[in-house]
Amino acid sequence: QVQLVESGGGFVQPGGSLRLSCAASGFTLGDYVIGWFRQAPGKEREGVSCIGASDGRTYYKESVTGRFTISRDNAKSTVYLQMNSLEAEDTGVYDCAAEVLLDPLFDSLTVQGMCIGTLAPDYWGQGSQVTVSS
Repeated sequence: QVQLVESGGGFVQPGGSLRLSCAASGFTLGDYVIGWFRQAPGKEREGVSCIGASDGRTYYKESVTGRFTISRDNAKSTVYLQMNSLEAEDTGVYDCAAEVLLDPLFDSLTVQGMCIGTLAPDYWGQGSQVTVSS
């Protein structure tokens, strides 16, 4: 059974940090591009950061560049999102998602396509709430 389980969300004051984890089971994480998405109240879901399967290349939404870092540990079947200098605008439900990489040559295109919404992920997690407020 394929599962993506997020953890690490919570309540934090502006300027604080959180680290989200996405634990995968039921498939080989190394064969998949992984992305973090978020949905704020009343807004559409948006891609925050994605990481490639073959060479670990990354993509970040402009507003989180320099503050968020995505990484993966295939041996632990886990992807992380380190979030620093959090702002109120970062509040939302954070989901991780996985899309199979059919050919390593397409890693870069898959990473970008997944994060900007032109490619639909194969699997989704259940979401983790992040609230940034004073």
